[in-house]
Amino acid sequence: MLLNNRYRVLQTLGSGGFGDTFLAEDTQMPSLRRCVIKQLKPINDNPEVEQLVQTRFQREAAILEELGDKCEQIPRLYAYFQDNGKFYLVQEWIEGDTLTARLQKQGVFSETEARNLLIDLLPILHMIHARGIIHRDIKPDNIILRYRDGKPVLIDFGAVRELMGTVVNSQGSPTSSIVIGTPGYMPSEQAMGRPVFVSDIYSLAITVIYLITGKQPQEFPTDPRTGELVWHNYAPYLSPQMRGILEKAIAYHPRDRFLSAQEMLSVLQDNSPPISTSTYPTTANQPDPTQNTIPVTPVNPPVYPPSSPPSSAQITPSNNKKILVGGIIAAGLVGAASIISIALNNQPKPEPLVNQPPVDSPTPTESPTPSPVNQAPVNQPRVNRPTVSQLPVNQLPVNPPTQPEPPTPPPVEEPPVNETPVNEPTVNQTPVNETPINEPTPETTPSPPSVSTPDTSPVDFVRNYYSTINNGNLESAWNKLSPTFRGNRRVHPKGYDSYTDWWGGQVASVEIKQLREINSSENAATVEANLNYRLKNGQQSPSDVRLYLIWDASDRRWIIRDAQRLRG
Repeated sequence: MLLNNRYRVLQTLGSGGFGDTFLAEDTQMPSLRRCVIKQLKPINDNPEVEQLVQTRFQREAAILEELGDKCEQIPRLYAYFQDNGKFYLVQEWIEGDTLTARLQKQGVFSETEARNLLIDLLPILHMIHARGIIHRDIKPDNIILRYRDGKPVLIDFGAVRELMGTVVNSQGSPTSSIVIGTPGYMPSEQAMGRPVFVSDIYSLAITVIYLITGKQPQEFPTDPRTGELVWHNYAPYLSPQMRGILEKAIAYHPRDRFLSAQEMLSVLQDNSPPISTSTYPTTANQPDPTQNTIPVTPVNPPVYPPSSPPSSAQITPSNNKKILVGGIIAAGLVGAASIISIALNNQPKPEPLVNQPPVDSPTPTESPTPSPVNQAPVNQPRVNRPTVSQLPVNQLPVNPPTQPEPPTPPPVEEPPVNETPVNEPTVNQTPVNETPINEPTPETTPSPPSVSTPDTSPVDFVRNYYSTINNGNLESAWNKLSPTFRGNRRVHPKGYDSYTDWWGGQVASVEIKQLREINSSENAATVEANLNYRLKNGQQSPSDVRLYLIWDASDRRWIIRDAQRLRG
C-alpha cells in the first residue's frame, strides 16, 4: 500500500478506535527512511465537524513539530496530510523497546533504574507543560527505550486522538465525546474528562510503580478510606525517600501531588523526602472526604491544651484572626447577657459558652533541605544525572557508580533496604542498578569453558567470579556479565577496554572478606560482597558491593545483571 504516493506501508503496528498505525518507508528519500504513520478518522461525518477537525488538526500537527524539534526524546514530525476524510501524521520511527517489553525481557526495575527514568522524563513533562500541553496517555507502552542511547522517548500524545472524537452537542457547539487515557494509569479527574498538568505526573508515577513491582495498577488493593493504591508490600526494597515521592505523585486529589514536574525532579535530585502540604485544610471534626492520607507523612491527631478538657475544636496559630474576631464578638455577647440577666433577675448568671471556630491540625514543618547532589552528565546533554566520588579510577565495571546515600529521612517508613524482604509477591523483584542500555549486542560472545557448568548457588557464582579475575582470566570474567550490563555505556564507556583498564590495569587482586545472599529465586538473586581491593599502586580499598544476578536459562548459569557499590 502506498500512501500519499510516497509512503510504502511495511506492516501494521497497531489498530484502534480512531484508526491504524503503520511502519512505512519514505520512497522519496535516498535512504528509504523508515517512519511511523498514524492514520486517524473522525467518528463524526458532519461536514461542519470535519472542517473544524481539519483546522485543529493542523494546529496540533504544528505543536507536535515544535516539540519534536526542541526535544530529542519526542519523535520528530516529518509531514502530515489528509486523504479521503482521513488524517495522517508521519513521524520519526524510534527503534527500541517499550517499557512493557523491557520488563518482560529483564524483570522489574531497581530503584536506581526507576529514579534515572524519572530524571530523564520529568524535564520533558516540564517542557510540554510550560507550553500548555498535557500528554494524557503516559503508560509503559508509550515510552520507548531507544536502542542507540538507552534514552526514554515519549510517544503518542493524546490531543490529536481526542480531536477525532469531536461531535456537536445539543446546543450546536463542538465538544469532545471521548476521554483519552488508559484505565489504571489515568487519575480520577482525567477519567471525568478534566485532565490537568499533574495528571501526567500521576500517570508517570503509576508507570514507575508498575516497573518496580511488575504488577498492573488494577492488581493492587485500594485503601477504602482514601481511594489510593496499596502497593508498598510489592516493593519492599524501596527506600523511604523514593516511596514517599511516588506516594505524593499518585495522591488521589491533584492538590496533594507535586505542583509541577520540576518540583518532583528537584526532590529526586536533592534526595530530600517530599513534604506533604495541603492548601485546603479541613476541620478536625469533619475531614474533607477527598483529603488523602499519605502513609509516609501521617496527619497529626488533634492536640488538646493540658489545662482544659478537649473541646469540639482546637486552636492553632493559623486561626489567630478568627479567634480574635470571635473573642470580640463573644465578649460583646457576654456583656449583653450579663446586663440583661442583672436587669431581669438581679442575680449573676453563668456566662454562655461560645463555640470556637473549627481549627486545622498544625501545618507540618518543612524539613531542612540537604545539600544538593553533584550532577555530572555523562554523554547525556539533556538531563543531568547524579554521580558520586569513585575510587581513583575512571570506571569500576562491576561496581558501577551510584548516587551517594541520601540523608536519613524521618523514621516513618519501612525497614532498611539491606534487610531480607519477606512475603515477596513475585519472584522478579530483585532490584538492580543503573538504567540499562538496550543496544543490540554487536557480536555473540561464546561461553568460556570456566562457566560451562552452572554454579551451584549465587554465592558460589560470585566467589568463582572474583576468583576468575584474580587468575587473570578477564575475558572469562567479562562473559559472566549480562549483555545489557556489558553494553551499559555509563559503566563501560569503552566496553571491554574499560573493564580491563580497571581489573587488569589498576587492581592487583581482590580479597573476599564475606559473601551474603540477600534473596534468591529461580530467576534472580542478590548477593552482598564485603571486598578488599589490593591496588597495583600499593594501596588497599575496602568496599561493600551488592551484585544483582539473573539466571541465563539458555546457558544454564548465573550472570551479573547489575552491581551497586554500598561502601568504598
